[in-house]
Amino acid sequence: MTNRNRVKQILKLLLSEYPDAGTMLEFSSNFELLVAVILSAQSTDMQVNRVTAELFKRNQSPQDFAALSLIEIEDLIKGVGLHKTKAKNIKAMAELLIKEHGGQIPADLDELIKLPGVGRKTANVMLAVGFNQPGLGVDTHVHRVANRLGLAASKNPDKTEKELKALIPRELWSKSHHLFIWHGRKVCKARKPRCEECVLEELCPKNCD
Repeated sequence: MTNRNRVKQILKLLLSEYPDAGTMLEFSSNFELLVAVILSAQSTDMQVNRVTAELFKRNQSPQDFAALSLIEIEDLIKGVGLHKTKAKNIKAMAELLIKEHGGQIPADLDELIKLPGVGRKTANVMLAVGFNQPGLGVDTHVHRVANRLGLAASKNPDKTEKELKALIPRELWSKSHHLFIWHGRKVCKARKPRCEECVLEELCPKNCD
C-alpha cells in the first residue's frame, strides 16, 4: 500500500474515532486565538484556557495589549510556561499589528510568521482555525504521530509539515492537524503509547521512540 493510500485509511479511521476533533482553546476573535496559540507552546490547552479566562476579560484587542506594560502582561499570563518570553512576544506582536496591519491579523502565512512569537505552526493554526483556510500546523503531537506512522521521516517539524502536505489532500490539512493532535494526546503518547488501544495498529509500522 502506498503512503497516499495509507494516509487515506489512517484519516478515515481517525475521523471515525474522533468525529469532534477540533481546537480546545477558548476564544471569541482571531486576535484572542492568536494570543492563545502563542501561549499554548509548552503548555496545555487547559492551562491556557485558565489564563485567558481572566486575561480576555479586559484585554481583547491589539490596542489593549499594546497599552499594557511588559510586567503587567507577565503577571497576567504567569500560569503558563515561558511566560516572560511569551509576554515579550505578545506585546511586540500587538504593536506590530497596529503599526503594519491597522490592528488586523493578516490571513497570509508569510505575513503571519513575520509577527513576533509566530512560527509556522502558529501561522498554520491561524489559517485553519481563524480563517478557515487550508493549514497544517505541526506541533509536538502531530510531529510524533506522523513520524511513528511513517508518514514523515524527520526530526524537524517544518520538514514534517512539508512531507505531510505532500501526502494529504489540501482540503484535509486542517482536519488532519486536529486528528493527529487528538490521537497523540489520547493514545499515541510520547512516553507510553497505548498501541493495544490504537485503531491504527494494523497500519502502523510502530516507529515508537
